[in-house]
Amino acid sequence: MKPGRRWSLAHAAAAALCAGLAGSNLVRAPFGPGLVAALALALAATLAPGRGAIALLASVMLAGTAWGGARLEAIDRSPLARLIGTAARARVEVTAPARRSRFDQRVPAVAVTWGRLEPHEPILLKLPPGRAPPQGAILEVVGRLAEPRGPKNGFDERTWLRRRGVHAVLRADEWRIVGHRGGLGGIADRLHAGIGHSIAPGLRGERAALLEGVVLGDDGGLSQDLRDRFRASGLYHLLAVSGQNVVLVAGGALLVAWLLGVSRMLAEVAALLSILGYVLAVGAQPSVVRAGIVGALGSLAWLTARARDRWYFLLVGAIALLAWNPYTLLDAGFQLSFAAVAAIFVLVPRLQRWLEGYPLSRPLREVIAVSAACGLVTAPITWMQFHTLALLAVPANALAAPAVVPLLGLAFLSVALDPISHGAAVAVAWLNGWFAAYLAGCARFVGGLPGAQIRTTRALLVLVAGVLLLAAYSWPRWRPSSSRSI
Repeated sequence: MKPGRRWSLAHAAAAALCAGLAGSNLVRAPFGPGLVAALALALAATLAPGRGAIALLASVMLAGTAWGGARLEAIDRSPLARLIGTAARARVEVTAPARRSRFDQRVPAVAVTWGRLEPHEPILLKLPPGRAPPQGAILEVVGRLAEPRGPKNGFDERTWLRRRGVHAVLRADEWRIVGHRGGLGGIADRLHAGIGHSIAPGLRGERAALLEGVVLGDDGGLSQDLRDRFRASGLYHLLAVSGQNVVLVAGGALLVAWLLGVSRMLAEVAALLSILGYVLAVGAQPSVVRAGIVGALGSLAWLTARARDRWYFLLVGAIALLAWNPYTLLDAGFQLSFAAVAAIFVLVPRLQRWLEGYPLSRPLREVIAVSAACGLVTAPITWMQFHTLALLAVPANALAAPAVVPLLGLAFLSVALDPISHGAAVAVAWLNGWFAAYLAGCARFVGGLPGAQIRTTRALLVLVAGVLLLAAYSWPRWRPSSSRSI
Protein backbone atom coordinates (compact mmCIF):
# COMPACT_ATOMS: atom_id res chain seq x y z
CA MET A 1 0.00 0.00 0.00
CA LYS A 2 1.31 3.43 -0.90
CA PRO A 3 2.12 5.92 1.86
CA GLY A 4 -0.54 8.39 0.70
CA ARG A 5 -3.18 5.67 0.84
CA ARG A 6 -2.03 4.57 4.30
CA TRP A 7 -2.31 8.12 5.62
CA SER A 8 -5.79 8.59 4.15
CA LEU A 9 -6.96 5.37 5.81
CA ALA A 10 -5.50 6.56 9.13
CA HIS A 11 -7.43 9.81 8.80
CA ALA A 12 -10.62 7.93 7.98
CA ALA A 13 -10.15 5.56 10.92
CA ALA A 14 -9.59 8.47 13.33
CA ALA A 15 -12.67 10.24 11.97
CA ALA A 16 -14.71 7.03 12.28
CA LEU A 17 -13.63 6.61 15.90
CA CYS A 18 -14.59 10.25 16.60
CA ALA A 19 -17.97 9.69 14.96
CA GLY A 20 -18.57 6.53 17.02
CA LEU A 21 -17.66 8.23 20.31
CA ALA A 22 -19.81 11.24 19.46
CA GLY A 23 -22.66 8.98 18.32
CA SER A 24 -22.84 7.34 21.75
CA ASN A 25 -24.73 10.46 22.85
CA LEU A 26 -27.54 9.33 20.55
CA VAL A 27 -27.25 5.53 20.65
CA ARG A 28 -25.85 3.68 23.65
CA ALA A 29 -24.78 0.29 22.42
CA PRO A 30 -24.16 -2.31 25.17
CA PHE A 31 -20.41 -2.55 25.64
CA GLY A 32 -20.05 -6.35 25.42
CA PRO A 33 -22.25 -7.01 22.36
CA GLY A 34 -20.99 -3.82 20.69
CA LEU A 35 -17.37 -4.89 21.11
CA VAL A 36 -18.13 -8.39 19.78
CA ALA A 37 -19.86 -6.89 16.74
CA ALA A 38 -16.89 -4.57 16.15
CA LEU A 39 -14.48 -7.52 16.28
CA ALA A 40 -16.69 -9.46 13.87
CA LEU A 41 -16.64 -6.58 11.39
CA ALA A 42 -12.86 -6.29 11.75
CA LEU A 43 -12.57 -10.02 10.96
CA ALA A 44 -14.84 -9.55 7.96
CA ALA A 45 -12.56 -6.76 6.76
CA THR A 46 -9.65 -9.20 6.56
CA LEU A 47 -11.76 -11.72 4.61
CA ALA A 48 -13.19 -9.21 2.11
CA PRO A 49 -10.26 -7.47 0.39
CA GLY A 50 -12.50 -5.54 -2.00
CA ARG A 51 -14.56 -3.84 0.69
CA GLY A 52 -12.29 -4.43 3.62
CA ALA A 53 -11.71 -0.73 4.28
CA ILE A 54 -15.45 -0.05 4.65
CA ALA A 55 -15.89 -2.95 7.07
CA LEU A 56 -12.81 -1.85 9.03
CA LEU A 57 -14.10 1.72 9.39
CA ALA A 58 -17.51 0.41 10.45
CA SER A 59 -15.88 -1.76 13.11
CA VAL A 60 -13.87 1.20 14.42
CA MET A 61 -17.01 3.34 14.59
CA LEU A 62 -18.96 0.62 16.38
CA ALA A 63 -16.13 0.11 18.87
CA GLY A 64 -16.17 3.86 19.55
CA THR A 65 -19.92 3.80 20.13
CA ALA A 66 -19.60 0.85 22.51
CA TRP A 67 -16.81 2.50 24.49
CA GLY A 68 -18.66 5.82 24.57
CA GLY A 69 -21.79 4.14 25.88
CA ALA A 70 -19.82 2.48 28.67
CA ARG A 71 -18.23 5.81 29.64
CA LEU A 72 -21.61 7.56 29.67
CA GLU A 73 -23.05 4.85 31.91
CA ALA A 74 -20.16 5.36 34.32
CA ILE A 75 -20.58 9.15 34.28
CA ASP A 76 -24.34 8.90 34.89
CA ARG A 77 -23.89 6.51 37.82
CA SER A 78 -24.20 8.37 41.14
CA PRO A 79 -24.21 6.89 44.65
CA LEU A 80 -24.99 10.36 46.04
CA ALA A 81 -28.08 11.00 43.90
CA ARG A 82 -30.24 8.74 46.07
CA LEU A 83 -29.05 10.56 49.21
CA ILE A 84 -30.18 14.04 48.14
CA GLY A 85 -31.89 15.78 51.03
CA THR A 86 -29.76 14.08 53.70
CA ALA A 87 -27.12 15.70 55.91
CA ALA A 88 -23.83 14.21 57.07
CA ARG A 89 -20.17 14.89 57.77
CA ALA A 90 -18.10 14.71 54.59
CA ARG A 91 -14.54 14.95 53.40
CA VAL A 92 -14.04 16.55 50.00
CA GLU A 93 -11.10 17.42 47.72
CA VAL A 94 -11.13 20.81 46.00
CA THR A 95 -10.31 20.21 42.32
CA ALA A 96 -10.43 23.76 40.88
CA PRO A 97 -10.46 27.38 42.05
CA ALA A 98 -13.66 28.71 43.60
CA ARG A 99 -15.95 31.07 41.70
CA ARG A 100 -17.37 33.83 43.89
CA SER A 101 -20.73 35.58 43.68
CA ARG A 102 -22.56 38.00 45.95
CA PHE A 103 -24.30 35.20 47.82
CA ASP A 104 -21.98 32.18 47.85
CA GLN A 105 -18.89 30.44 46.50
CA ARG A 106 -19.12 27.60 44.01
CA VAL A 107 -16.25 25.15 44.37
CA PRO A 108 -15.69 22.12 42.09
CA ALA A 109 -14.81 19.18 44.34
CA VAL A 110 -14.83 15.41 44.78
CA ALA A 111 -16.70 13.84 47.68
CA VAL A 112 -14.23 11.36 49.16
CA THR A 113 -16.52 10.37 52.05
CA TRP A 114 -20.16 11.03 52.91
CA GLY A 115 -20.91 9.66 56.34
CA ARG A 116 -19.79 6.04 56.13
CA LEU A 117 -19.98 5.98 52.33
CA GLU A 118 -16.86 6.47 50.18
CA PRO A 119 -18.33 7.59 46.84
CA HIS A 120 -15.30 9.40 45.29
CA GLU A 121 -17.82 11.31 43.18
CA PRO A 122 -17.60 14.83 41.66
CA ILE A 123 -19.83 17.37 43.39
CA LEU A 124 -20.45 21.11 43.42
CA LEU A 125 -19.60 22.51 46.85
CA LYS A 126 -21.42 25.71 47.82
CA LEU A 127 -19.86 27.72 50.64
CA PRO A 128 -20.75 31.08 52.23
CA PRO A 129 -18.98 34.21 50.92
CA GLY A 130 -15.58 34.93 52.40
CA ARG A 131 -12.29 33.09 52.37
CA ALA A 132 -12.07 30.48 49.61
CA PRO A 133 -10.36 27.09 50.02
CA PRO A 134 -7.30 26.65 47.79
CA GLN A 135 -7.23 24.19 44.94
CA GLY A 136 -6.08 20.77 46.16
CA ALA A 137 -7.19 21.26 49.76
CA ILE A 138 -8.92 18.39 51.54
CA LEU A 139 -11.84 19.83 53.52
CA GLU A 140 -13.94 18.45 56.32
CA VAL A 141 -17.48 19.82 56.18
CA VAL A 142 -20.90 19.20 57.60
CA GLY A 143 -23.55 19.85 55.00
CA ARG A 144 -26.67 18.80 53.15
CA LEU A 145 -26.97 17.34 49.66
CA ALA A 146 -29.29 19.17 47.28
CA GLU A 147 -30.33 18.66 43.68
CA PRO A 148 -28.79 21.05 41.12
CA ARG A 149 -31.06 23.79 39.85
CA GLY A 150 -33.17 23.14 36.79
CA PRO A 151 -33.66 25.43 33.78
CA LYS A 152 -33.72 29.12 34.71
CA ASN A 153 -33.12 32.23 32.58
CA GLY A 154 -32.07 30.07 29.63
CA PHE A 155 -29.52 27.99 31.57
CA ASP A 156 -30.07 24.42 32.75
CA GLU A 157 -27.56 23.93 35.55
CA ARG A 158 -28.72 20.37 36.26
CA THR A 159 -27.99 19.19 32.72
CA TRP A 160 -24.73 21.16 32.52
CA LEU A 161 -23.43 19.57 35.73
CA ARG A 162 -24.69 16.09 34.85
CA ARG A 163 -22.59 16.10 31.68
CA ARG A 164 -19.57 16.62 33.94
CA GLY A 165 -20.52 13.75 36.22
CA VAL A 166 -21.92 16.04 38.94
CA HIS A 167 -25.32 14.93 40.26
CA ALA A 168 -25.45 16.58 43.68
CA VAL A 169 -24.74 19.95 45.28
CA LEU A 170 -23.25 19.97 48.79
CA ARG A 171 -24.25 23.04 50.81
CA ALA A 172 -22.01 23.65 53.82
CA ASP A 173 -21.80 26.63 56.17
CA GLU A 174 -18.50 25.70 57.81
CA TRP A 175 -15.35 23.98 56.62
CA ARG A 176 -11.79 23.37 57.69
CA ILE A 177 -8.70 22.21 55.83
CA VAL A 178 -7.44 18.81 57.03
CA GLY A 179 -4.85 18.10 54.34
CA HIS A 180 -3.93 18.34 50.68
CA ARG A 181 -4.37 15.77 47.94
CA GLY A 182 -1.38 13.93 46.52
CA GLY A 183 -0.57 12.03 43.34
CA LEU A 184 -0.95 13.59 39.90
CA GLY A 185 -3.67 15.89 41.20
CA GLY A 186 -1.32 17.18 43.88
CA ILE A 187 1.36 17.90 41.26
CA ALA A 188 -1.22 19.81 39.21
CA ASP A 189 -2.24 21.80 42.30
CA ARG A 190 1.34 22.80 43.06
CA LEU A 191 1.99 23.78 39.45
CA HIS A 192 -1.20 25.85 39.36
CA ALA A 193 -0.34 27.61 42.62
CA GLY A 194 3.28 28.19 41.57
CA ILE A 195 2.37 29.70 38.21
CA GLY A 196 -0.45 31.71 39.79
CA HIS A 197 1.91 33.28 42.34
CA SER A 198 4.61 34.00 39.75
CA ILE A 199 2.49 35.42 36.91
CA ALA A 200 2.04 38.85 38.45
CA PRO A 201 4.23 39.33 41.55
CA GLY A 202 3.69 42.80 42.97
CA LEU A 203 0.46 43.37 41.03
CA ARG A 204 -2.97 43.54 42.61
CA GLY A 205 -6.55 43.97 41.50
CA GLU A 206 -7.80 43.85 37.97
CA ARG A 207 -4.43 43.64 36.22
CA ALA A 208 -3.30 40.63 38.22
CA ALA A 209 -6.69 38.95 37.77
CA LEU A 210 -6.61 39.53 34.02
CA LEU A 211 -3.11 38.05 33.71
CA GLU A 212 -4.29 34.99 35.63
CA GLY A 213 -7.31 34.73 33.34
CA VAL A 214 -5.27 34.88 30.13
CA VAL A 215 -2.50 32.54 31.30
CA LEU A 216 -4.46 30.03 33.42
CA GLY A 217 -7.99 30.44 32.06
CA ASP A 218 -9.29 31.44 35.50
CA ASP A 219 -11.46 34.56 35.21
CA GLY A 220 -12.93 34.27 38.71
CA GLY A 221 -10.99 37.33 39.91
CA LEU A 222 -12.49 39.63 37.26
CA SER A 223 -15.58 41.71 37.90
CA GLN A 224 -18.80 40.60 36.27
CA ASP A 225 -18.92 43.87 34.32
CA LEU A 226 -15.50 43.26 32.76
CA ARG A 227 -16.36 39.65 31.91
CA ASP A 228 -19.52 40.91 30.18
CA ARG A 229 -17.48 43.44 28.20
CA PHE A 230 -15.08 40.72 27.07
CA ARG A 231 -18.05 38.69 25.84
CA ALA A 232 -19.72 41.64 24.12
CA SER A 233 -16.51 42.64 22.34
CA GLY A 234 -15.71 39.13 21.09
CA LEU A 235 -12.51 38.96 23.16
CA TYR A 236 -13.67 36.40 25.69
CA HIS A 237 -11.65 33.70 23.92
CA LEU A 238 -8.55 35.36 25.37
CA LEU A 239 -9.67 34.17 28.81
CA ALA A 240 -9.76 30.55 27.62
CA VAL A 241 -6.32 28.96 27.28
CA SER A 242 -5.65 28.21 23.63
CA GLY A 243 -3.04 26.80 21.32
CA GLN A 244 -1.18 30.12 21.30
CA ASN A 245 -0.34 29.66 24.99
CA VAL A 246 0.91 26.12 24.41
CA VAL A 247 3.03 27.23 21.43
CA LEU A 248 4.69 29.89 23.58
CA VAL A 249 5.34 27.41 26.40
CA ALA A 250 6.92 24.89 24.02
CA GLY A 251 8.79 27.62 22.15
CA GLY A 252 10.17 28.99 25.40
CA ALA A 253 11.45 25.57 26.38
CA LEU A 254 13.10 25.14 22.97
CA LEU A 255 14.66 28.61 23.22
CA VAL A 256 16.12 27.93 26.67
CA ALA A 257 17.46 24.60 25.46
CA TRP A 258 19.06 26.32 22.45
CA LEU A 259 20.66 28.96 24.68
CA LEU A 260 22.05 26.23 26.91
CA GLY A 261 23.45 24.42 23.87
CA VAL A 262 21.70 21.11 24.49
CA SER A 263 20.82 18.71 21.67
CA ARG A 264 17.58 18.96 19.71
CA MET A 265 16.51 15.62 21.17
CA LEU A 266 16.71 16.95 24.74
CA ALA A 267 15.09 20.21 23.64
CA GLU A 268 12.05 18.36 22.27
CA VAL A 269 11.83 16.32 25.49
CA ALA A 270 11.94 19.59 27.48
CA ALA A 271 9.18 21.03 25.28
CA LEU A 272 7.11 17.90 25.83
CA LEU A 273 7.51 18.11 29.61
CA SER A 274 6.72 21.84 29.56
CA ILE A 275 3.49 21.21 27.66
CA LEU A 276 2.51 18.45 30.08
CA GLY A 277 3.21 20.66 33.10
CA TYR A 278 1.24 23.57 31.65
CA VAL A 279 -1.78 21.40 30.81
CA LEU A 280 -1.73 19.99 34.36
CA ALA A 281 -1.52 23.49 35.83
CA VAL A 282 -4.39 24.86 33.75
CA GLY A 283 -6.73 21.89 34.14
CA ALA A 284 -8.90 19.84 31.84
CA GLN A 285 -10.34 22.61 29.66
CA PRO A 286 -11.18 21.31 26.16
CA SER A 287 -9.18 24.04 24.43
CA VAL A 288 -5.99 23.48 26.43
CA VAL A 289 -6.26 19.67 26.32
CA ARG A 290 -6.71 19.84 22.55
CA ALA A 291 -3.77 22.23 22.17
CA GLY A 292 -1.64 20.23 24.57
CA ILE A 293 -2.27 16.97 22.73
CA VAL A 294 -1.49 18.55 19.37
CA GLY A 295 1.71 20.12 20.71
CA ALA A 296 2.80 16.93 22.45
CA LEU A 297 2.16 14.86 19.33
CA GLY A 298 4.19 17.38 17.32
CA SER A 299 7.17 16.87 19.63
CA LEU A 300 6.69 13.09 19.60
CA ALA A 301 6.50 13.15 15.81
CA TRP A 302 9.90 14.85 15.67
CA LEU A 303 11.38 12.47 18.24
CA THR A 304 10.19 9.44 16.28
CA ALA A 305 11.01 10.97 12.87
CA ARG A 306 7.38 10.64 11.73
CA ALA A 307 5.51 13.02 9.45
CA ARG A 308 3.43 15.74 11.10
CA ASP A 309 -0.19 16.15 10.06
CA ARG A 310 -2.27 18.85 11.72
CA TRP A 311 -5.64 17.32 10.79
CA TYR A 312 -4.62 13.95 12.18
CA PHE A 313 -3.35 15.56 15.39
CA LEU A 314 -6.63 17.50 15.73
CA LEU A 315 -8.60 14.26 15.38
CA VAL A 316 -6.43 12.59 18.03
CA GLY A 317 -7.18 15.49 20.39
CA ALA A 318 -10.91 15.05 19.81
CA ILE A 319 -10.62 11.28 20.35
CA ALA A 320 -8.87 11.77 23.70
CA LEU A 321 -11.53 14.19 24.98
CA LEU A 322 -14.51 12.18 23.72
CA ALA A 323 -13.10 8.86 24.92
CA TRP A 324 -12.86 10.26 28.45
CA ASN A 325 -16.29 11.91 28.37
CA PRO A 326 -18.49 11.73 25.24
CA TYR A 327 -20.70 14.44 26.75
CA THR A 328 -17.83 16.83 25.93
CA LEU A 329 -19.24 16.95 22.40
CA LEU A 330 -22.11 19.05 23.78
CA ASP A 331 -19.82 21.42 25.68
CA ALA A 332 -19.56 24.95 24.30
CA GLY A 333 -15.82 25.06 24.91
CA PHE A 334 -15.24 21.89 22.88
CA GLN A 335 -17.42 23.05 20.01
CA LEU A 336 -15.91 26.54 19.86
CA SER A 337 -12.33 25.30 20.16
CA PHE A 338 -12.47 22.67 17.43
CA ALA A 339 -14.63 24.79 15.11
CA ALA A 340 -12.17 27.68 15.42
CA VAL A 341 -9.17 25.47 14.66
CA ALA A 342 -10.92 23.95 11.64
CA ALA A 343 -11.71 27.48 10.43
CA ILE A 344 -8.03 28.42 10.79
CA PHE A 345 -7.02 25.38 8.72
CA VAL A 346 -9.60 25.87 5.95
CA LEU A 347 -10.68 29.51 5.69
CA VAL A 348 -7.75 31.60 6.93
CA PRO A 349 -5.41 30.88 3.96
CA ARG A 350 -8.18 31.80 1.52
CA LEU A 351 -9.05 35.00 3.38
CA GLN A 352 -5.37 35.99 3.54
CA ARG A 353 -5.04 35.60 -0.22
CA TRP A 354 -8.19 37.68 -0.72
CA LEU A 355 -6.85 40.43 1.58
CA GLU A 356 -3.54 40.65 -0.30
CA GLY A 357 -5.11 43.15 -2.68
CA TYR A 358 -5.67 45.67 0.13
CA PRO A 359 -3.08 48.06 1.61
CA LEU A 360 -2.72 46.18 4.89
CA SER A 361 0.37 44.92 6.65
CA ARG A 362 0.90 41.16 6.77
CA PRO A 363 0.32 40.86 10.57
CA LEU A 364 -2.90 42.86 10.27
CA ARG A 365 -4.10 40.70 7.37
CA GLU A 366 -3.46 37.62 9.48
CA VAL A 367 -5.36 39.01 12.48
CA ILE A 368 -8.31 40.02 10.30
CA ALA A 369 -8.36 36.67 8.52
CA VAL A 370 -8.22 34.64 11.74
CA SER A 371 -10.84 36.79 13.49
CA ALA A 372 -13.19 36.77 10.51
CA ALA A 373 -12.85 33.03 9.88
CA CYS A 374 -13.26 32.04 13.53
CA GLY A 375 -16.09 34.52 14.05
CA LEU A 376 -17.97 33.27 11.00
CA VAL A 377 -17.69 29.59 11.92
CA THR A 378 -18.32 29.96 15.65
CA ALA A 379 -21.22 32.43 15.32
CA PRO A 380 -23.93 29.71 15.05
CA ILE A 381 -22.43 27.88 18.04
CA THR A 382 -22.28 31.05 20.12
CA TRP A 383 -25.88 31.86 19.29
CA MET A 384 -27.16 28.35 20.08
CA GLN A 385 -25.16 28.05 23.31
CA PHE A 386 -25.38 31.58 24.71
CA HIS A 387 -27.98 33.35 22.56
CA THR A 388 -25.55 36.21 21.94
CA LEU A 389 -23.49 37.38 18.98
CA ALA A 390 -20.54 39.80 19.06
CA LEU A 391 -20.69 41.97 15.92
CA LEU A 392 -17.42 43.85 16.45
CA ALA A 393 -15.14 40.87 17.11
CA VAL A 394 -12.90 41.56 14.09
CA PRO A 395 -11.99 45.17 14.98
CA ALA A 396 -11.77 44.22 18.66
CA ASN A 397 -9.26 41.46 17.93
CA ALA A 398 -7.33 43.76 15.60
CA LEU A 399 -7.03 46.27 18.46
CA ALA A 400 -6.10 43.64 21.05
CA ALA A 401 -3.71 41.57 18.92
CA PRO A 402 -0.55 43.70 19.46
CA ALA A 403 -0.77 43.12 23.22
CA VAL A 404 -1.60 39.40 23.39
CA VAL A 405 1.73 37.79 22.49
CA PRO A 406 3.83 40.26 24.54
CA LEU A 407 1.50 39.73 27.51
CA LEU A 408 1.85 35.95 27.34
CA GLY A 409 5.60 36.14 26.73
CA LEU A 410 6.18 38.47 29.69
CA ALA A 411 3.92 36.35 31.91
CA PHE A 412 5.92 33.19 31.19
CA LEU A 413 9.16 35.16 31.59
CA SER A 414 7.97 36.31 35.01
CA VAL A 415 7.21 32.70 35.97
CA ALA A 416 10.71 31.64 34.87
CA LEU A 417 12.44 34.55 36.65
CA ASP A 418 10.60 34.45 39.97
CA PRO A 419 12.55 31.50 41.46
CA ILE A 420 15.84 33.09 40.36
CA SER A 421 15.25 36.80 41.02
CA HIS A 422 12.01 37.98 42.59
CA GLY A 423 12.91 41.62 41.92
CA ALA A 424 13.36 40.98 38.20
CA ALA A 425 10.03 39.12 38.11
CA VAL A 426 8.31 42.06 39.81
CA ALA A 427 9.75 44.46 37.21
CA VAL A 428 8.58 42.22 34.34
CA ALA A 429 5.13 41.89 35.92
CA TRP A 430 4.88 45.68 36.34
CA LEU A 431 5.54 46.11 32.62
CA ASN A 432 3.07 43.35 31.81
CA GLY A 433 0.42 45.10 33.86
CA TRP A 434 0.26 47.81 31.20
CA PHE A 435 -0.50 45.21 28.52
CA ALA A 436 -3.22 43.78 30.78
CA ALA A 437 -4.66 47.28 31.27
CA TYR A 438 -4.63 47.78 27.49
CA LEU A 439 -6.57 44.51 26.92
CA ALA A 440 -9.12 45.52 29.56
CA GLY A 441 -9.43 48.92 27.87
CA CYS A 442 -10.04 47.28 24.47
CA ALA A 443 -12.77 45.08 25.95
CA ARG A 444 -14.44 48.00 27.72
CA PHE A 445 -14.27 50.31 24.71
CA VAL A 446 -15.49 47.89 22.03
CA GLY A 447 -17.88 46.00 24.32
CA GLY A 448 -19.48 49.28 25.38
CA LEU A 449 -20.20 50.53 21.86
CA PRO A 450 -23.86 50.58 20.74
CA GLY A 451 -24.67 47.46 18.76
CA ALA A 452 -21.53 45.60 19.82
CA GLN A 453 -23.63 42.58 20.73
CA ILE A 454 -27.06 41.30 19.78
CA ARG A 455 -29.14 39.15 22.11
CA THR A 456 -32.61 39.00 20.58
CA THR A 457 -33.97 36.87 17.77
CA ARG A 458 -35.45 39.97 16.13
CA ALA A 459 -32.04 41.64 15.96
CA LEU A 460 -30.54 38.45 14.53
CA LEU A 461 -33.21 38.28 11.80
CA VAL A 462 -32.60 41.92 10.91
CA LEU A 463 -28.85 41.21 10.68
CA VAL A 464 -29.36 38.13 8.47
CA ALA A 465 -31.76 40.03 6.22
CA GLY A 466 -29.25 42.86 5.86
CA VAL A 467 -26.44 40.46 4.98
CA LEU A 468 -28.60 38.70 2.38
CA LEU A 469 -29.65 42.00 0.81
CA LEU A 470 -26.04 43.17 0.67
CA ALA A 471 -24.99 39.86 -0.90
CA ALA A 472 -27.79 40.07 -3.48
CA TYR A 473 -26.77 43.65 -4.33
CA SER A 474 -23.06 42.85 -4.59
CA TRP A 475 -23.25 39.55 -6.45
CA PRO A 476 -24.12 40.85 -9.96
CA ARG A 477 -21.37 43.49 -9.70
CA TRP A 478 -18.77 41.09 -8.36
CA ARG A 479 -19.47 38.18 -10.67
CA PRO A 480 -18.63 39.80 -14.05
CA SER A 481 -15.36 41.28 -12.75
CA SER A 482 -14.44 37.91 -11.29
CA SER A 483 -15.22 36.19 -14.56
CA ARG A 484 -13.14 38.66 -16.56
CA SER A 485 -10.20 38.25 -14.18
CA ILE A 486 -10.35 34.53 -14.67
